[in-house]
Amino acid sequence: MDLEKAARDVRENAYVPYSRFKVGAALRAPSGKIYAGCNVENVAYPEGTCAEAGAIAAMVAAGETEIAEAYVIADSAHPVPPCGGCRQKLAEFARGDTPVTLATVDGGTLETTVAELLPGAFGAGHMDRT
Repeated sequence: MDLEKAARDVRENAYVPYSRFKVGAALRAPSGKIYAGCNVENVAYPEGTCAEAGAIAAMVAAGETEIAEAYVIADSAHPVPPCGGCRQKLAEFARGDTPVTLATVDGGTLETTVAELLPGAFGAGHMDRT
């Protein structure tokens, strides 16, 4: 299964009774395995989970901690970038040059990288006081 198909398929499972805005995300780990996630809302809106966060959680739960490639898809006029929190989550598990494809269900895409999505990212090195 490729990243696009995984993201499209999981997007259909999104639980979005409040926003009605389904998002799917798929990540490929260096092992080649694909992990997918969709957004999940709840009545304490906006205390839901983003698609990217769900895919990262699935990856970590499976014992992997590195993203080699990411794909995010939504039904919008233009490709939708991850929220700020998800950009930081992606940066936690991916290198700056890791490719990210942002897509629409109609076939529009924007190719970018984690570093382009989050320039000047906060990282573990910022916590080193030595």
